[in-house]
Amino acid sequence: MDAGMCSVCGEESFGTGSDHIREKDGIWAVLAWLSILAYKNKDNLGGDKLVTVEDIVLQHWATYGRHYYTRYDYENVDAEAAKELMANLVKMQSSLSDVNKSIKEIQPTVADVVSADEFEYKDPVDGSVSKHQGIRYLFGDGSRLVFRLSGTGSVGATIRIYIEQYEKDSSKTGRASSDALSPLVDVALKFSKIKEYTGR
Repeated sequence: MDAGMCSVCGEESFGTGSDHIREKDGIWAVLAWLSILAYKNKDNLGGDKLVTVEDIVLQHWATYGRHYYTRYDYENVDAEAAKELMANLVKMQSSLSDVNKSIKEIQPTVADVVSADEFEYKDPVDGSVSKHQGIRYLFGDGSRLVFRLSGTGSVGATIRIYIEQYEKDSSKTGRASSDALSPLVDVALKFSKIKEYTGR
């Protein structure tokens, strides 16, 4: 926020902000939606049925597809167990054929993993690099699993699992996220052996 630049979707909750405030500003999101609604309803003022946010979202999904997303948080995990889990996920990345074999045993319908890495972020303002930002498994259909470890202090670690899938078939964009992502959630939990490491 101190760089004097506009920030759009700069983090996981898709916040929007600028240098007028040090945190993202929810008012911007509300104003953006009000602008969209005003534009969509400009020829229908006083009409029977105004275009709603839901109408706009459904049309967007029908045109461009839908991005399904969920996140699982495991808080206060034993730090050593969490580090072991992450190390195991990195180790498994060395053989994508073994990764895909394991995944197909869990969920045969899930696409193959085509790439796996440990994500690092390069700040566009100061050029600094933040390493170990998440272990990624990228699937051939655009889906991805990301495992991220944070807070490895004395109290306990937090493991976050991000599960994402793009759906372009408009007949499937109206599903609940829990239904659409169920196969990938199953893969994420079983492939990572999260229950063995966390007891949950």
